[in-house]
Amino acid sequence: MTGSKLNPSYADLLRTPQWQYKRQQILARDEHRCRNCGATADLQVHHRQYHLLQYPGEFLAPWCYPTHLLITLCASCHRSGHASFRVPVFVI
Repeated sequence: MTGSKLNPSYADLLRTPQWQYKRQQILARDEHRCRNCGATADLQVHHRQYHLLQYPGEFLAPWCYPTHLLITLCASCHRSGHASFRVPVFVI
């Protein structure tokens, strides 16, 4: 993804109202706690997998994932998880 208006970056997508709404849903579901260590600060929402749309060859928007594929993690656990494991990508 590029940072143009027609093709926003992933960081741009995470600033949209759609993602902010979905993020709040997941944080509330997980009681505003890291599901790994129980921390309550620096919380982020992690995608357990990514979906690449075969056509048009772009990733699904971050807020379009079902809630069971999203989990609340603190920044430390999120970083550690990405350093240790690769998030699977499925072509759909």
